[in-house]
Amino acid sequence: MRIDKYLWSIRYFKTRSIATDACKKGHVKINKSSVKPSKIVFNGEEISIRKNQINYRIIILDIPNNRVGAKLVDLYRKDITPKEEFEKQDLLKYSKDYYRKNGAGRPTKKDRRDIENFNTEA
Repeated sequence: MRIDKYLWSIRYFKTRSIATDACKKGHVKINKSSVKPSKIVFNGEEISIRKNQINYRIIILDIPNNRVGAKLVDLYRKDITPKEEFEKQDLLKYSKDYYRKNGAGRPTKKDRRDIENFNTEA
């Protein structure tokens, strides 16, 4: 089975075209080497997927015939993603929210000066 179809069938990507684009951009790697969307996958291979600033790592256990339900995904892959990857995502979420709330509008003059001072100090 092709790598883009496999990632779509085990529900890592919503559509096959999104999976294809991820492969073309180099976000999908098999055994630490970038692959084309047409690469054939086999049981036991390790896949690295960069999605939403998280580096997922999975091992192929079996190849499904077609797209599977969410409850059956674990029959076809083993997730070996380190927990630190998810902790990084939480830290990014908190770092974005501490300063300005969404929809607060443009930065004020004071905000702009604070940003400029912060950039020149670093």
